[in-house]
Amino acid sequence: MAQDASDPFAESSDSAPAATTPVNGTPDKTDPGAGSAAAGAEGGPFAEGGASDEFASELEDEYGFDPADEFASAEEPEDRDPWEGFNRAMFRFNDTADRWVLKPAATSYRQITPIFVQTGVSNFFSNLREINNVLNDVLQWKWGQAGNDTGRFLVNSTVGIAGLFDVAQHMGMEPSDGEDFGQTLAAWGVSSGPYMVLPVLGPSTVRDFPGEVVEWYTNPLSYVDENSVEYTLKAVDAIQTRASLLQAESLLQGDRYVLLRDAYLQRREFLIKDGEQEDDFGGDLDEYDF
Repeated sequence: MAQDASDPFAESSDSAPAATTPVNGTPDKTDPGAGSAAAGAEGGPFAEGGASDEFASELEDEYGFDPADEFASAEEPEDRDPWEGFNRAMFRFNDTADRWVLKPAATSYRQITPIFVQTGVSNFFSNLREINNVLNDVLQWKWGQAGNDTGRFLVNSTVGIAGLFDVAQHMGMEPSDGEDFGQTLAAWGVSSGPYMVLPVLGPSTVRDFPGEVVEWYTNPLSYVDENSVEYTLKAVDAIQTRASLLQAESLLQGDRYVLLRDAYLQRREFLIKDGEQEDDFGGDLDEYDF
């Protein structure tokens, strides 16, 4: 006997209802199972070629902004440090010398020397470096900074008693971050070249290394007639500089070679650009109104 179509208890020939597919091929929204399956297979935000890729593509097409390029490192570590094997060997040599000689001397100096004496010693050597600052200010055509640094040297060398007191700062002549011949070469368009670690002298680059030679000639201590006095003053300068870095050692966790290398390169970049940071976003998007 034929089964009545109006019978609510009649069994269907299929175990599950088929998804209704409109003419445009999109699953019917009334079927949640089919809709979610299609979304996961075709347009889910976590699927390959999903919403995130579409958004990135729209940014690149409309604004010329490619996230892959913007967040990628412009220079890989191996490009900056092709001589890593040699540099690590020199780093271990310098680190051993520091651990056994310079660091103990700096620690003792910091413990037994009054703070006001340490400040005076630091001011004295900083004042001598103003000569090198002025020279490189002029070579980089930084006339305003050259005038400021010249004024600091003259005031502190006289009123400040050979630079022991930073009187110029209280007169509105603020100390700069310092200039050197490596920064001058950068201002002239010379690229940094590979990173290198020099024995005793420490981190440098192919561009900065000639600056070490130039600074020897611009350092007034190099012209002291008595060698014992010259070497003593330079040793005190090195110990004072090392003592100022003692508290920063706790920040070095992990591969100290990599941390110090990256810190040096970032510091050099900061000095060369006079502290100006590039805006990775605004530079590309400022011309557009959102």
